[in-house]
Amino acid sequence: MAGTDRRKRIWGWMFFDWAQQPYATLGLTFVFAPYFAAVAAEWLTVRGAADPSSQAQAMWSSAQTLSGLFIALSAPLLGAWTDATGRKVPWIKSFSIVTVLCAAGLWFLTPDGGNILLVLALFWIGFTASESAFNLNNALLPGLGTPQEIGRISGGATAFGYWGGVLALFAVLLFFAENDSGKTLIGMAPAFGLDPETREGTRFTGPFIAIWFALFMVPYFIWCRDPDDATGSRPELGVVLRDLWQTIKRVARQRSYGSFLLSSMFYRDALTALYAYGGIYAKLVLGWEIIQIGVFGIIAAIAAAVLSWVGGIADQRIGPKPVIIGCTIMLIAVCTVIVGMSRESLLGIPLAEGSAIPDLLFYICGAVIGGAGGALYSASRSMMVRHIDPERAAEAFGLFALTGKATAFLAPALITVFTIWTQSNQLGFLPVIFLFLIGLALLRWVHPDGARAV
Repeated sequence: MAGTDRRKRIWGWMFFDWAQQPYATLGLTFVFAPYFAAVAAEWLTVRGAADPSSQAQAMWSSAQTLSGLFIALSAPLLGAWTDATGRKVPWIKSFSIVTVLCAAGLWFLTPDGGNILLVLALFWIGFTASESAFNLNNALLPGLGTPQEIGRISGGATAFGYWGGVLALFAVLLFFAENDSGKTLIGMAPAFGLDPETREGTRFTGPFIAIWFALFMVPYFIWCRDPDDATGSRPELGVVLRDLWQTIKRVARQRSYGSFLLSSMFYRDALTALYAYGGIYAKLVLGWEIIQIGVFGIIAAIAAAVLSWVGGIADQRIGPKPVIIGCTIMLIAVCTVIVGMSRESLLGIPLAEGSAIPDLLFYICGAVIGGAGGALYSASRSMMVRHIDPERAAEAFGLFALTGKATAFLAPALITVFTIWTQSNQLGFLPVIFLFLIGLALLRWVHPDGARAV
């Protein structure tokens, strides 16, 4: 591959992170999710719900559970099928179209709860399509460089994506998302004459995500192609399933490799849940407005972009395993604060009425979530590089991407159960701590040098 063409392909591949990130930053975490939570709580109140706040969170987590189940059941087969054909980009195109259409449909969630169930379905269908495309995109990584270059390329894409999230969040907060007084972060009415009374500025988040995704996938599809030797043939389903099963059995016999995949499966599931419910927690527990949550998101995204890069340097010097362990411990500490904090108390210690401590502490939590989460993701890819067989790199990275969703339903399902059982938004986060602890414990059997140690 010529040097110029190779650089273009790498940049094209990195643009997927840039294009997709606003769905998570604006939709899943900091703008649409808390707006949905507020609308759902009011909608449930009108219908006489006993605890509308907890039930609103349960609605969101139930939909995420269904999304996770679908990904868990479909991703392994889809990944094995596309590995067999060598054709991933056409699938990525199809999933991208679904993502754009569903994101645009978020516009229809009005403050009175109109179309609330339809929009809830649209959000999670779009999320499922986006994550399915993301899984397939990760499987293209081994063909972008040598094993020594993969970690740098992966970390660069992670940081690049987070900077895209920061820019998108700035744009929405400055020009569109309004607070209760109808003004954006800089005190202006929403752009393009959008009506603040019907929260059109905040609702425009959906079309904004759709436009952003469609626009920045253009360089991806121009520069990022399937390998020239991809056959595109249709393999027999039985053969694909048999090969997939053989791969799983082979990995299970490799203690460090198998333990790492299991560990990352749990801590990545916990991290996804933490991203998904951070904004909802800020709205339902701390009573933050959309703009406050957006500032929280900017802090988290900037920390993620910077610390993904710093984590890459640490990874190069001391290896990925210490980075993974350190980041997981920091995230457990953050979850402990979230579970133990409310407007009235912190870890059982009463707070003065109107205390700013919960707000300041949660801003710090946002920086830790963003920074530790970004570094954790980059170091995990690097650790995977240390385990793979260079002759089967695509299969290995495909399995890594797919196992990341194998229990995608677990955290939201447990959060739903704990939230309903305890009738508490804070205690509903307890399962996230448990999942991080399981992931941390499994790292004990992961060798710092992976397969290189053998």
